[in-house]
Amino acid sequence: MESFYQTEKYPEAGCDEAGRGCLAGPVVAAAVIFPPDYFNKNINDSKQLSEKKRFILRDEIIKDAVCWGVASCSNEEIDQINILQASITAMHRALDMLSERPKFIIVDGNKFRPYGDIPYQTVVKGDAKFLSIAAASILAKTYRDEWICNAAKDYPVYNWQKNKGYPTKEHRLAILEHGVCPLHRMSYEPCQPKLF
Repeated sequence: MESFYQTEKYPEAGCDEAGRGCLAGPVVAAAVIFPPDYFNKNINDSKQLSEKKRFILRDEIIKDAVCWGVASCSNEEIDQINILQASITAMHRALDMLSERPKFIIVDGNKFRPYGDIPYQTVVKGDAKFLSIAAASILAKTYRDEWICNAAKDYPVYNWQKNKGYPTKEHRLAILEHGVCPLHRMSYEPCQPKLF
């Protein structure tokens, strides 16, 4: 795991999102800037970490980062502009929250829209290659999981506290049995009414 993609333009911000494949709730993105000499051997792609470890590392990231931001796009926005555009918009909103303006941005994946005039680089599997992207993946994942588990109290039939809104068999069967709720993404095929 590398600390930075490049060192000429500091500060460098890493961005990632969580929840693109979910059937309900927002897509959440985060942006993180670390100090120039920073390294943490425990930070990794959030998908490779246990839930307990993610929350421990979230506290470390928040404490150690120069600055960080977490933002989202709602399920209604996702339905209006599509999940790719919503993911990028959420990343832009997270970058807006940084108290220091980055001079370079690295983004997990292969799609991004320019953020002002700041140069950027997309990195496929960047959350397994660069610390700031991995840290952003942890923040986005933990904040989104908290949000969906809280929403699960209002809509218990979907068992979001367990499936986190992803299209598990249990979640899809609950939609067939009980219908959708206001937090579902209606542009996603499993949420659309079935005609028999």
